[in-house]
Amino acid sequence: MPEIWDNELDSQIHKWYVNPPKVFPKKPYFSPSSAGSSQRELYLKQIGAPKDVEKRSPIHKRWTAIGTATGDMIQRDILFVEKHFEQKTGKAPRFVFERNTKGEPMFEEFAKKCVPVKHNGFDFYLYGTPDGIMHYTDDKGKVHRIGLEIKSKQTTYSRTSDYSMKEPEAKHVKQTVAYSHMYRDPDTGQPLDYYLILYVNLSKKGWFATFDEAPDLKCFGVQTTEADRAKLFDYLTGVLDSVQRKELPPFDIDSWTFNNFKTATAQSLTDEEFEQIKQFVKKVLKSSQPEYKKEQYYDAFEDIKERRECM
Repeated sequence: MPEIWDNELDSQIHKWYVNPPKVFPKKPYFSPSSAGSSQRELYLKQIGAPKDVEKRSPIHKRWTAIGTATGDMIQRDILFVEKHFEQKTGKAPRFVFERNTKGEPMFEEFAKKCVPVKHNGFDFYLYGTPDGIMHYTDDKGKVHRIGLEIKSKQTTYSRTSDYSMKEPEAKHVKQTVAYSHMYRDPDTGQPLDYYLILYVNLSKKGWFATFDEAPDLKCFGVQTTEADRAKLFDYLTGVLDSVQRKELPPFDIDSWTFNNFKTATAQSLTDEEFEQIKQFVKKVLKSSQPEYKKEQYYDAFEDIKERRECM
């Protein structure tokens, strides 16, 4: 359908962002976006270790900015659907945003929360903002609360093909588990058990490629349970228990790429741990694993070694 121009709605979106609600974290807290981080990284964050401050190349800054803009675009599309879809198609939209007490859509700053959790004898908080809390109307007219998490992919157009992506990434599922507790129904207290994880591929095959040839969207439905929440909270309280006992959790090399505390992590490794990592990488390089995996582990080891030399 032709693009709809609505200056009034665009102006309203910008007005919402002029003075968003102010919600600050209480300690100790974990962010849903870091639910997939290693326990070693979360431990270092909890004890106040310095976060990496590193120069990023212009391409990485653009990469990040484009990912953020993609989420903004999808949210704007849904707001336009809310207002114009029925008029244009004669059908009511299936998905609309839930609203907060001020009538603002429940996403980003307008849905930010700091929610207390009690688990395994520990008290902590979950603090963050979702990409969207929506209302979905099914075929029978029943309304369901459903969360929305938007992720961008930018490496290759085939990344969101049926062959390459058969399920959502585990770290993204963990995020939705945290949100399921944070965004319980304000009236019933029921958790937000259903979530959509939407992957938007920004790398295109070509202007004339069809969706079947190169699907640029991939959406997964996720249902969480009390067992899922308990498992996540076990993981997070395991970090708090390590902090209490002053014992470092195990190191996980697979989480190195997006670790925001690389220097602190590298310097926290014992000589024994460093030797174990070295031997592990040697075995990987001699294995039949894909070349990209070998390169990933090799680069991680070299980075760790270089950061340790600065101790």
